[in-house]
Amino acid sequence: MHKDLFDQFDIKILQSLQTDASVSQRELADQVGLSQNACWRRLQALKQRGIIAGQTVRLNRDKLGINLTVFVMLRTRQHSTEWLDTFRRHVTSIEEVVDFYRIGGDYDYLLKVVVKDMSGYDSVYQRLIGKVELDSVTAYFTMEAIVEQRPLPIAAKMVNR
Repeated sequence: MHKDLFDQFDIKILQSLQTDASVSQRELADQVGLSQNACWRRLQALKQRGIIAGQTVRLNRDKLGINLTVFVMLRTRQHSTEWLDTFRRHVTSIEEVVDFYRIGGDYDYLLKVVVKDMSGYDSVYQRLIGKVELDSVTAYFTMEAIVEQRPLPIAAKMVNR
């Protein structure tokens, strides 16, 4: 099989793990229709290829009291390599920033910030603007997460037949 392609078993493994990465090796093998050894070999190959980049646990923000999600749109007039390096280090040092993207369109960057409440966001905002020059900062406060952290759409069209 070509190293960049997947077969139906790889797809099933990836789909199962995206749903529940805590599943045992035996359960995973049963779910995808392989022996435990064959499933383990495929799992190791997916890890070695970098397809599986790690395993994490999803936490319930409501039960932890981290109830406010804010999407922050940033615009800057600075685009030098030096400024960008400083900006990346600064933003990634703010632990409440859980996602960070460079985007196209009217804004240059998009941050997903998760905090306890509005004062928590204000603290992030103050830290954000305190060390780097930004042209504008616009925040969108979520009222409800309708769909969040969905599995990646691994489709049958990716299969090597």
